[in-house]
Amino acid sequence: MGIMSELFTDAKFVFRIRSKLMQRQKGLDRLAPKKGDVAPDFTLSDITGTEIVTLSDFRGKKPVALIFGSYT
Repeated sequence: MGIMSELFTDAKFVFRIRSKLMQRQKGLDRLAPKKGDVAPDFTLSDITGTEIVTLSDFRGKKPVALIFGSYT
């Protein structure tokens, strides 16, 4: 098998996988909140782990910024 044949086979594989992933993402996008939607309610513990915080407790009182990430 020549290099060009291998590259063509690899490219077909990549396009096939990419197509499947794009279809899956479109399905997930339909479930995502849209601009202007009310955020879904959830409950978490605070940064110290000592207090339970629920998003809806802040609704109409003060702005809430949600930051998801890793600081390691």
